Amino acid sequence: MVYDNRATVRKVLIITLLLNIFVMVLKVIVGNMTGSLSLLADALHSVTDSANNILGLITSRFSSPIPDREHPYGHQKFEAVGALGIAAFLGIACFEIIQGAIDRIVHGGKPVRISAPELWILLIVLGVNIFVAFYERRVGKRVGSPILIADATHTMSDIWVTITVIGGLIGVWLGYQWLDVVLAFPVALLVFWSGWTVLKDNLPWLVDEIAIAPETIHTIALAVPGVVNCHDIASRGVVGRQIFIEMHLIVDAADVETAHRITEEVEKRLEKRFHPARILIHVEPPSYQSTQISF
Repeated sequence: MVYDNRATVRKVLIITLLLNIFVMVLKVIVGNMTGSLSLLADALHSVTDSANNILGLITSRFSSPIPDREHPYGHQKFEAVGALGIAAFLGIACFEIIQGAIDRIVHGGKPVRISAPELWILLIVLGVNIFVAFYERRVGKRVGSPILIADATHTMSDIWVTITVIGGLIGVWLGYQWLDVVLAFPVALLVFWSGWTVLKDNLPWLVDEIAIAPETIHTIALAVPGVVNCHDIASRGVVGRQIFIEMHLIVDAADVETAHRITEEVEKRLEKRFHPARILIHVEPPSYQSTQISF
């Protein structure tokens, strides 16, 4: 069974793109008014949020799960590639933040000035970021979209970045000018950690890492009446997104119809457990001997 979630993904990405542009504009305006390095760095982080949404829209256009002649396993890895693009954007943002902080330390700069209305604007920005992060994560998990989950992770880091920046600006307001430069470094570390998380979550999909322990598949198959044993079990994909399972199944059947019925029951149970899944089973007679459940 193939489930196409692209319409939902596109809708969420368009909504979050508009909100991220709104947030970015507010941060740039307040950053320029105050001269805050940490806030301008946070604005750069928000630029990557908008770029990620655009990247996600482009990626979603090409990530159809429906197979065709050139892509018999579907196109969903395009979405994982898009998530890696997000990780790349985060890496660039991290570098720019650190570079700006070092430049301020070496060459100095104008003192940061912040007022109460500007702090209230940043609290509005924080509220928008919180809404976007939880909205994207909830929909991403519901429809099984790696691009939405990755972007929600990115936006979650933006929340902590904004909280850190607001805390630093409150310190500046109280007279501690050095806080603005010092806090630029933990902001960069939070950005880097978000990129690493996105990379770690999507590499298994791209390199065909094992998705399900063969022992688990073996146990499910042997619970079906008529199954003698199974071996050469392999799986790839990501549970909850799309799973591909291959196996050899030894069945106790005297005719093709019975073997087919047993095989379909195994497929049904695996599909129910690991939905969505595409399963390929090679049927063998009860006389076949094998002690291996995986290669």
